[in-house]
Amino acid sequence: MPFTVATWNINSVRLRLPLVEQFLKDYAPDVLCLQETKCPDDLFPAAAFEALGYGHMAISGQKGYHGVATLSRRPLDIVEKRDFCGIGDRRHVSARLSAGGRSVLLHNFYVPAGGDEPDPEINPKFRHKLDFIEEMRSVRAGFDGESAAILVGDLNIAPLETDVWSHKQLLKVVSHTPIETEGLESMRAEGGWVDLMRAHIPPQERLYTWWSYRNRDWAASDRGRRLDHVWTSPNLVDDMREVEVLRAARGWERPSDHVPVITRFGFD
Repeated sequence: MPFTVATWNINSVRLRLPLVEQFLKDYAPDVLCLQETKCPDDLFPAAAFEALGYGHMAISGQKGYHGVATLSRRPLDIVEKRDFCGIGDRRHVSARLSAGGRSVLLHNFYVPAGGDEPDPEINPKFRHKLDFIEEMRSVRAGFDGESAAILVGDLNIAPLETDVWSHKQLLKVVSHTPIETEGLESMRAEGGWVDLMRAHIPPQERLYTWWSYRNRDWAASDRGRRLDHVWTSPNLVDDMREVEVLRAARGWERPSDHVPVITRFGFD
């Protein structure tokens, strides 16, 4: 079986626990990285995931906001729960596991959304987002013959013109402003990361992972954005076999506004 990593902003892990359980039963990734879990660590539904074979967990949560969790069938060594920008938000966890004969460092991120006004001088949430991305420059895609790195999560930025339903109309909308898209792409390139989704799905094709709750008929309007990402160190690119965006999940009962992204590699 190929090694598989999935990432999903679940928008409350306890509220949508049945959806996560069904997803794990149907798709059985080796690792599932969740964001926006909105759950303190002592209330995280660990027993439910252990019952499905995901007994290894790296969680960093808080009540009602933010939070990330990495669930794995394979042993995990927690490396870091980093407090980006030093304000106590739980937005990152990294763990190390073995796959394909390598030691893989896996980062799980939930980048701040940034509020509504794309002006850091008047909107502290947007300032926080820009500072967060700047601090992420220190997260590098380190690799050698025996190691590799993967970075996944809700990065809350759609960097390419084809990552949004209308490049022209969203240029002044938070998540697609030039200061965000250029900052994210600069940080990714500087860190040595490869955008694996776009290595598999050509940049000229439209690609979305998020559809707003405000759209009454999200499927018909299809006003989406690619806010969820999978990056890897260069030595994993040739091993990638498939990237699947599970669009159907947006139509599930009481869904998240994000859908899972599943990456399959050609090793176990």
